Amino acid sequence: MHIDGVDRPYYAYGLYQAALQARGLGIKRISAYEFGVAAGHGLVIMEKLADQVATLTGVQIDVYGFDLEKGLPEPADYRDLPYIWQKGFYTMNSNVLRKKLKKSTKLVLGNVSKTIPKFIKKDIAPIGFIAFDVDYYTSTRDAFNIFEASDAKMLPRIFCYFDDIIGTDEEIISEYVGELLAIKEFNKKHNHKKISKINGMFHKRVIKSAWVDMVYVMHNFKHKKYNTYIYPSSYRQNKL
Repeated sequence: MHIDGVDRPYYAYGLYQAALQARGLGIKRISAYEFGVAAGHGLVIMEKLADQVATLTGVQIDVYGFDLEKGLPEPADYRDLPYIWQKGFYTMNSNVLRKKLKKSTKLVLGNVSKTIPKFIKKDIAPIGFIAFDVDYYTSTRDAFNIFEASDAKMLPRIFCYFDDIIGTDEEIISEYVGELLAIKEFNKKHNHKKISKINGMFHKRVIKSAWVDMVYVMHNFKHKKYNTYIYPSSYRQNKL
């Protein structure tokens, strides 16, 4: 797949890699998510890319969008970066958006602290890719409850994109606020689940782009299929 030639290549990368992993595990359908949909441009792109990836890999992808609908909530404290974002930013018109989406793409509306615990009890295809774009530390922290789903509802390695870990010069993003703080605390809290960058990924890309530093993977080391060998074509041993 020509990752760098599409709109939102980080979505394409996550979807494609998740589908390849699923295919190696013999899984025929996975699910992908956008947390923080707003007007819906990203979700429309995600569903189109999901169709392309399905054609290339044979793995079908269900697409979901989570959003509060009425815009950002009130910032809790400094960790939510109120000098950047304020209550009411990024509202959604769900009626307009639904007309632009496929019927198979589902919107889950409401505060993620309440919607996710109910959602992960449903019969969903294994989670393969998640784009986090809820801006706040508190919202990102609550969105991480998606990782409390059962093993049957997650791939052992879930590809993630974090939209707000690289900001403008004015935003001054650090590990003590926002998404980076949420990641740090998640890793501290969980012994066998870790959200980590893909080491050396920047050097493997032909086109060097900032989004490479925004792609992570949630490793579920205790997942029943984490140790399953899935890349037989990658084994190479030179003969003497």
